[in-house]
Amino acid sequence: MNLEAVWHDLECGAYREDLPLWRTLAEHAGGRVLDVGAGTGRVTLDLAARGVEVVALDLAAPLLDALACRADGLPVDTVVADARNFALERRFSLVLVPLQTLQLFDGSAGRGAFLRCAREHLAPGGLLAAALADALDCFDGEHDMPPPPDAREILGVRYASQLLAVLDEGDRAAIHRRREVIGPQQHEACDVVIRLDRVSADEVAEEARELGFLSDPPVFIPQTETYLGATVVMLRRPGSNAPPRGRR
Repeated sequence: MNLEAVWHDLECGAYREDLPLWRTLAEHAGGRVLDVGAGTGRVTLDLAARGVEVVALDLAAPLLDALACRADGLPVDTVVADARNFALERRFSLVLVPLQTLQLFDGSAGRGAFLRCAREHLAPGGLLAAALADALDCFDGEHDMPPPPDAREILGVRYASQLLAVLDEGDRAAIHRRREVIGPQQHEACDVVIRLDRVSADEVAEEARELGFLSDPPVFIPQTETYLGATVVMLRRPGSNAPPRGRR
């Protein structure tokens, strides 16, 4: 049992609201795509099934193992690497950073390291699109209680992940979850904390401009009853293929 993949699927795999945007960007880019923080392949497999050549990059080898098993026959390569320090012998027309992955890089220094790597791997005129959200918005006047747990049963064993709280730690938001495994003769539980940098689209765009990117207008993914909305920062490597409109 690839337990790391089970938890990733439970906590991230059902999100679909951003997929139309990534499909549109990939179609317009018309070339190879790098999916940063690819996990078990939520975005990678969706694009590859439409004929897009995708390189899936993630730090967690078990997640990419699951992705590779699911990608049988699709135009997908997997790379185990830290997004802040990777070197691939290829260029991309599009680099995608879905699901607040950019907010996992431990502040501006980590974001800067990633942006430098991404810029080196973008073709001239290539686009970097990164989704941002403030996890503290999980709870508001209309949503003051945690949602039901994400759960599934596999071979008679129930796996459940329950959001407990999102705490303000100043420049980061701490997402607290409880993961439970319940079977005929077992009951295991552990609490996990995921910390996301709190950073705005304007701040990321300014950091990127200082590193030589051009910034296109951001794109907004609306919230739903289940998921937060997101702001997608759109950054271009200068070059002959960059569209003239929307720059600043």
